Amino acid sequence: MSAVTAAAAVEENSSYKVLVLVTMACACMLYALTLTIVNVALPQMQGAFSATTEEISWVVTLNVVATAVVTPLTGSLVAWVGQRRLLILCLSGFTFASLACAMATSLEAVLFFRIIQGAFGAPVVPLSQAIVLQVWPKEEYGKANGYLGMSVVIGPAIGPSIGGWLAEEYNWRFVFLMIVPFSLLALAGVMRWIREGGKTALPRFDYLGFLLFSVAIVALQLVLDRGEREDWLQSGTIVTLLIVMCAAFAMFIANSACVDRPFVRPVLLKNQNFVVGLFLVFVYGAVNFTPLVLLPQLLQTYRGYPDTLIGLVLAMRGVGMIAGFYAAARMGKMDPRIGLVLGTLAIGTSGWMMSLYDLNVGFWALVWPSILQGIGCGLMWVPLSMVSFSTLDRALLPDATSLFHLIRNMGTSLYVAASVFVLVRTSKVRYAEMVEGIGPFEERLKFPEAVGSGAVQWMDSLGLIAGEAWRQSALIGFSNCFLLYALTCFATLPVLVFVKIRRDD
Repeated sequence: MSAVTAAAAVEENSSYKVLVLVTMACACMLYALTLTIVNVALPQMQGAFSATTEEISWVVTLNVVATAVVTPLTGSLVAWVGQRRLLILCLSGFTFASLACAMATSLEAVLFFRIIQGAFGAPVVPLSQAIVLQVWPKEEYGKANGYLGMSVVIGPAIGPSIGGWLAEEYNWRFVFLMIVPFSLLALAGVMRWIREGGKTALPRFDYLGFLLFSVAIVALQLVLDRGEREDWLQSGTIVTLLIVMCAAFAMFIANSACVDRPFVRPVLLKNQNFVVGLFLVFVYGAVNFTPLVLLPQLLQTYRGYPDTLIGLVLAMRGVGMIAGFYAAARMGKMDPRIGLVLGTLAIGTSGWMMSLYDLNVGFWALVWPSILQGIGCGLMWVPLSMVSFSTLDRALLPDATSLFHLIRNMGTSLYVAASVFVLVRTSKVRYAEMVEGIGPFEERLKFPEAVGSGAVQWMDSLGLIAGEAWRQSALIGFSNCFLLYALTCFATLPVLVFVKIRRDD
């Protein structure tokens, strides 16, 4: 009888683990989806509100800033109210904000509710990962992180294609309305399956540290998001933000050294694997999302691909991710450095393949690098999570996961900003170099063999020549971005020697 009871308990625990994982994966995917799905609706929203490009861009910027500020607060919020109550509060607020965005009648209202959406959604991903790692045993971290990771990174991958279809078939409001029923479903799962835990005696909160950290993060996010539009250091606003960021961060470091329990707990940084994991997740955030920004712009503006075909190319990346996550989950008991090396090499190779694109690139030449990139992202995420959290005490997981995902988001913001900077500057420089050799006295433009379709009539062909020069210079800019992308991946490989493997496992 006792054996039957034990078997039933094991089966019940196994079912509970799966239900928790499914619930948390749904919550993570919904939040991750909102990071990219709104981008495709911006042109419609701009027209609906008669907004400028500068004004409508705040729809994305303010959401990112709110997410960056609240994410590191996750551990303290869990200690205050408990993980179940916090999840219910966050999903309820997130659902309300999504519905309010869809019903908004002014740009100001959309901006306000996007801040609310980002603030309430920020703790969802780190808290979900912490709950899953608490429920699943350490020997099954690879499997759990594999399935949870699918939701974190596949959401942003499929978001643009889904959002584009909804905006095209209906209007921009349906981009937000789509989120509501699935958010309610995730909320019901949390209320049914997630148990209370994580609440501790109210610690002394480092209010000054939180304020300084928030100011530094907000200033940095604004510099990254607005820098290219404001012409970087040529703008007094950007210079002021940089000064504020440096001052706030310096004061935050000084404050952390003087208080008993600082906002970011130094004990986390004593764990070598976690520190290495922070560096790797910074790189992962950079290489995972940057192609989602660059590739659609290249294909739509310079190749003339329709939105549906671009969405299909990005969907192939999602297919590769599913395959990569599945393979990584099966490799859970292997040395995690194997998955990290294979994933990094796959992502770097895809970047090198994309750097060879020309303006006549075909569909299948786009698909294979996208699939390879997705496989690499899937292979890399699972062992990265295992390396970062396997040697940490479970009591530290809420703080650790919040810092982990904050660094991932910062990697995305920094690298996208750097890539856009390389793209714009390279394109301008190459265009200036090309047009130096174009003029009415250039002998080479008088020969049909040189221009391909007849000698150039200078005044009639000036616009065509200038347009083609800009297209070719932009292509060089994209190629440099993808080459930098590949080199970033390959340069990360030596860091893996610092990963410690627990031999007693």
